[in-house]
Amino acid sequence: MSKEILVVIGHRMGKGEAVARGVEKAGGKAIVIPGMAADMKLGDVMHENNADLGISFCGSGGAGALTAKNKYGYTAKSEIRSIEAACTAVEQGCKVVGLGFMDVEELGERLVNTYRKVIGE
Repeated sequence: MSKEILVVIGHRMGKGEAVARGVEKAGGKAIVIPGMAADMKLGDVMHENNADLGISFCGSGGAGALTAKNKYGYTAKSEIRSIEAACTAVEQGCKVVGLGFMDVEELGERLVNTYRKVIGE
């Protein structure tokens, strides 16, 4: 049986439902942090839930990703502008990816599938 991949989503505007649907479509579990400035809580919620991956959305994608990196030491890449670049960051070992506003199902689905490949599933 394959591991359930837990992905935490923090969106500056309190969204993230589309990417969460993609995570679940790929067999993962998504936690969407509610409320405005949710990206700034990303590291805390990842830490509390022992998450596999975190996705931060804001204008640059940097704030939540860098906060998670600085507070908890998660490997992170920010200012990502494409699904392909986000998948590459996960392939390179990043636990947190920071993107501009890109709340789309394909992103969640592809990140979970990429992570499964990285861990050998």
